[in-house]
Amino acid sequence: MRGHPLIKSANDGLSPTAPIDRVDIWLIKATRYDDNGYPIRWIRSAIPSNSLACVWALVDDAASRGVFGAGVDVQVHAIDETNTRVDIAAILKSHSTAGTRAIVMLVGVQTNQYPRAMDIARPLRQAGVPVCIGGFHVSGCVAMLGEDAEELALARELGVSQFAGEAEPDRLDAVLQDALAGTLKPLYNHLKKEPVLPGSPVPLLPGPIVRRSFTHWSSFDLGRGCPFECSFCTIINVQGRHSRFRTADELEKIVRLNAAAGVTKFFVTDDNFARNRNWEAYCDRLIELREREGLEVRLLIQVDTMAHRIPGFIDKVVKAGVRLIFIGLENINPDNLEAAKKRQNRIEEYREMMLDWKRHPVVVSCGYIIGFPADTRESILRDVDLIKRELAIDVLYFNILTPLPGSEDHKKMKDAGVWMDPDFNKYDLNHRVTHHPRMSDAELDAVFHEASARYYDFEHMERVFKRRVQLKNGMRLTTLYNLIAYREGPRREGVAFAEFGLGRIIDRHERRYGMPLENPVPFYARYGWRFARTITAYAYTYIRLRLSVAKAWRAWGRQDLFPYSDEAIAAVDMRNDPLVQETAARSTAYTKRRQENRLKARLGEGTYTDQGTEVAGR
Repeated sequence: MRGHPLIKSANDGLSPTAPIDRVDIWLIKATRYDDNGYPIRWIRSAIPSNSLACVWALVDDAASRGVFGAGVDVQVHAIDETNTRVDIAAILKSHSTAGTRAIVMLVGVQTNQYPRAMDIARPLRQAGVPVCIGGFHVSGCVAMLGEDAEELALARELGVSQFAGEAEPDRLDAVLQDALAGTLKPLYNHLKKEPVLPGSPVPLLPGPIVRRSFTHWSSFDLGRGCPFECSFCTIINVQGRHSRFRTADELEKIVRLNAAAGVTKFFVTDDNFARNRNWEAYCDRLIELREREGLEVRLLIQVDTMAHRIPGFIDKVVKAGVRLIFIGLENINPDNLEAAKKRQNRIEEYREMMLDWKRHPVVVSCGYIIGFPADTRESILRDVDLIKRELAIDVLYFNILTPLPGSEDHKKMKDAGVWMDPDFNKYDLNHRVTHHPRMSDAELDAVFHEASARYYDFEHMERVFKRRVQLKNGMRLTTLYNLIAYREGPRREGVAFAEFGLGRIIDRHERRYGMPLENPVPFYARYGWRFARTITAYAYTYIRLRLSVAKAWRAWGRQDLFPYSDEAIAAVDMRNDPLVQETAARSTAYTKRRQENRLKARLGEGTYTDQGTEVAGR
């Protein structure tokens, strides 16, 4: 691929010298297919894509700077396919209209979205429409496997240009100009140099696009890069280990631009907000806007398991408007954490961490991975029961350990010739894509669903509400809706929370390439039955949880008269923590020693180092 030969486009019916006075740029965030080959799309989806917001802002900025020259009218169309149908006919019509050209950019494509993205590109490329694809699948493959990675062969075959790396501040200019000129390169590789974020256009989506989500939440990033080494992670190999951050002024600009469109709720997509060196300046600015102007925002942030140890961190982020927390708990088996290089997760501090958060009005969700090499069906279910009993988590997000292209795990398995499922549509963390050393394929598939059902039983969900009342957390409806989505999304829709939505839309004529069109009679019969069953399940779960809320909230304001207590919200005794004792008892000698040394250091009896030794006086 050296030398970057140009991608040849079919003649679009216009003379190469014909004047172009309008360019339609279509930014498409592709969805993925369900197991029957239909795009996952909703009347209202969850949270809009930050990648789409970033690219929309960059393209809009390029258009305002006259990237195509004077006198060219540029129209930018942003489509989040999780809630909006991609109108292929409209794009083709735009491209074939005299004096007009269409450019399509497939934005933020993850591995599980790659097959769908290629199916969108297929008819466009056949008609000569220039198409470029970017996102973690392309960037991860190029970063870890090289520019000729076979995982990107279909894009090369279809003549889809690829963009690897980050697009700030003006790296898309060349792509847009080349696309208009019909000289797109097969690959634009910007992985070697990470851009500086301050001064770049800030992420933004128009209000009407945001309002197509049922939450009316938008998303943006304030920092990129991660210093940790988790082997299953793609972020460190795409955005790098060196962290970069936007300024507090840019945060205020993002908030004000969105507030002008009626949007005040945001998912901050930073992989770890607690490691953003500007976190306190951000919070101070949001608190100032709240107190000075009454501009209140609500935030969902992601943090690591050590964030609670940063002095004043929890108090300040809550005061700034944080109401939902996502923590990468990942596992409670020390051997599994060690195997994944997740050494920053310290099981001996999990209960303390959780209670520090739960003393504030926040809903805590935690990611949890099953399918580590040391896992068995029995150990997974035992650990789920232990979590239910010992940790005051509100919602638990179950994943299957997945070797995502772009991760260290994937590269090692590929180099070793280990089988991985060739269907990228399954790389959504909800499907098994490789064989497990200790469980059969059927057993791992079954225990993934069994673990979720075990955690989200009605008895435990009622316990979640009782804990919130006793700790005076409030947020009963937010907790209720999160429990419904996390419980029913995988069970009824086969989707995780981030893919969840309201009102599934399934078009019989829109199916995965190579799969036949279904007969309308069985299709609509199955679709109708599925709709009725799903609505019934949601209604039943909602009613049961509303009854649990009503029962728990009878004690609100009278907690002293009607106290509730269990192991998860009891005072922390680090020397006799059942979570530590039960997990350490079945750990290898090495991880057990590391855990004991860290606990001693925490109790002031020594200093812990990552080599698993105590060093006095440090």
